[in-house]
Amino acid sequence: MLAASLVVFVAMQVLPGDPAAVALGTGARADTLAALRHQMGLDQPALWRYLGWLGQLARGDLGISMTYHVPVASLLAPRVAISVPLAGAAVALSTALAVPVGVWAAARRGQWRDLAAMSAAQMGVALPNFWLGLLLILLFAVTLPWLPASGFPGWSDPWAAVRALLLPTLALALPQAAVLARVTRAAVLETLGQDYVRSARARGMTRRAAMWRHAVPNALVPVVTIIGLQFSFLIAGTVIIENVFTLPGLGRLLFQAIAQRDLIVVQDLVVLLAGSVIVVNFLIDLSYLALDPRLRG
Repeated sequence: MLAASLVVFVAMQVLPGDPAAVALGTGARADTLAALRHQMGLDQPALWRYLGWLGQLARGDLGISMTYHVPVASLLAPRVAISVPLAGAAVALSTALAVPVGVWAAARRGQWRDLAAMSAAQMGVALPNFWLGLLLILLFAVTLPWLPASGFPGWSDPWAAVRALLLPTLALALPQAAVLARVTRAAVLETLGQDYVRSARARGMTRRAAMWRHAVPNALVPVVTIIGLQFSFLIAGTVIIENVFTLPGLGRLLFQAIAQRDLIVVQDLVVLLAGSVIVVNFLIDLSYLALDPRLRG
């Protein structure tokens, strides 16, 4: 997180554009611009600003937005309630689709059904999620007006909120499901070739039983690793999808903050996203102990 904070701080310093000039416009007077730069702390050396920002983070203070003039924490809370459920639903849907398809394809290795499933997965891997989102809008919101194309009504109406998140969830989940299906198939095929699976088959266990009792459980470690990486990717990847569907989540806030040169919001968001990636990967590492008891020794 410290490395991420340094990278994003340096990146925001070298980007063109003055936050004070963006806030006041091109016709601002020099003395007004200087006063606002002083108020924002932009006239201080970069090192002091970086250390001051780290000190704020250490105290749990995310600072004040330069654009909205409100605490950054108050901007994040309602947007977390959109982005996290969206990413979680996308991971759950991609897992529910990909794992059965990957196991099913591995059980039929070399058959036309395996080839068809993996060909479809390859197409999904090559399909950009924003383009898929536009196709889903064209089909389900324009041609078949079943679902809303944009916006979010809030969680006060749960059914309307779920309907607003359905298309973004599909746009995020389907390409990730394609990747996960290929990983699942490869992992299951690798475990099917292990000695313990062949021994189980030699003792009279059916292929289906050997698959689900031995091959699939032992193939879950690489699969769970990819699921953890996908959740981290989806949290950050909502930047594009939330702009396609006009969802007021973390991704759209980050995009707007970069466009408006709202330095403190961008810096806080990147550090929080880095922290979420670290936490998710730590939980994934802990899950290995439950999936593979051999690692406990």
